[in-house]
Amino acid sequence: MSQALSLTTDPIPKLTWQIALPMSIGMFFNTMFNVVDTFCAGWLGTEALAALSLSFPVFFTVFAVGSGIAQGTTALLSISLGGGNNKDARHVFAQALLFVIVAGVVLSFLGWLAAPWLYRQLGAEGDYLRTSLAYMNVILAGGVFVLLPMVVNAGLSAQGNTLPYRNFLIAGFVVNLLLNPLFILGWFGLPKMGVGGIALATVIVQIGGGLYLWSHVAKSDVYRGIRFHDLKPDREILIRIAGQAVPAALNMLTIAVGVFVITWFVKNFGQEAVAAIGIATRVEQIVLMPSIGLNAAVLSIVGQNYGAGHYDRVREAWLTNVKYGALMMLVGGLLVFFTRKLSMRIFTDDPTVIAHGSDYLISASLTLVAYPILFVTVFALQGLKRPAFGLWMGLYRQLAAPIIVFHLLTFTLGWGLWGVWWGVCMVTWSAAIFALFWGWKKICSCGTQQDD
Repeated sequence: MSQALSLTTDPIPKLTWQIALPMSIGMFFNTMFNVVDTFCAGWLGTEALAALSLSFPVFFTVFAVGSGIAQGTTALLSISLGGGNNKDARHVFAQALLFVIVAGVVLSFLGWLAAPWLYRQLGAEGDYLRTSLAYMNVILAGGVFVLLPMVVNAGLSAQGNTLPYRNFLIAGFVVNLLLNPLFILGWFGLPKMGVGGIALATVIVQIGGGLYLWSHVAKSDVYRGIRFHDLKPDREILIRIAGQAVPAALNMLTIAVGVFVITWFVKNFGQEAVAAIGIATRVEQIVLMPSIGLNAAVLSIVGQNYGAGHYDRVREAWLTNVKYGALMMLVGGLLVFFTRKLSMRIFTDDPTVIAHGSDYLISASLTLVAYPILFVTVFALQGLKRPAFGLWMGLYRQLAAPIIVFHLLTFTLGWGLWGVWWGVCMVTWSAAIFALFWGWKKICSCGTQQDD
């Protein structure tokens, strides 16, 4: 990333690609990281695949907390840096590190208590339950190390520097590719760990990535000049961080709730259907990757320009990122539709799993454009210190609407699995259309009304 990059003066399209492209590349490899996990679990059979699908809500809870804290930290750092207040930025960053360490410890403890009960509610018993817990217990043991890299990266992302995170995610993919068979199959005299080996490889990669990112942030403005007293708990700063991070984390957490809801409906159609939705959503995530970097771009650009009082650039950043995301996912939807069966066959040869997953990808091909419209708006409002919008949208899209719509289509109207697949499409598009309306109302009036 060029030293001359300025989020408050450089052209918005140029900034968008300079920030979004490295992040999108990195997130592609992060998704491929998960794809490798799914592929390797396939060596162990359908039960292992289903166990990873079943573990997703708990794993994503850990991810959601870290992501929410990182988003909130990025927003606060961007606003402080945009306003020229580097001292406040350093203090916020130090307090965010304390915040995420405590959150990681608490989350791991709660996860160990809740995971067995949750898995039983999703139909796991016997070997199925033990396989699921063998994976999740290792992830929870390394919970702090999974969360820390995201918050350390927030210090870089707030400055528009997404290259180190990209490098970490690419290297993490390669290391995971090597470690998975080593731990799963017990190469070089190691014990065969099964799905537990997949989890151990993940934790090791996160530890290495955290150290690498720290080596970069330690040279940046958000760390340079930090003193010991900055690391002492500061109630006022912690409340500021929580005010931004908690709604963002809860919004991300609603995705885990949404997966729980989908899985609850899908489990009525068998273990093969559960495995299919796990694989198909991986495929969907791969195609979404080019647009994911836009979220990081709009958050940092909007935050810094809001802090600097450049409200016209705030509006331009939102509209530019929405447009780019929609166009990319229009192409992505066509790709998903025409390659849906081939994509499923990469991960499994079970014909029932392939059929169910291919059906889901038909509806997903029509849903993809809605995601960047929704997500870019949520992140732009986060940059304006309005994180609550994302939470309300998450509760609607992942919990309230799906419960009603899925039940209506699946059981009342008798659509079966198609009721879940088309229900996801309908609910997501309704949320995206409202986000577009709300973003136009709030972002385009930025600077002419009193902040909330």
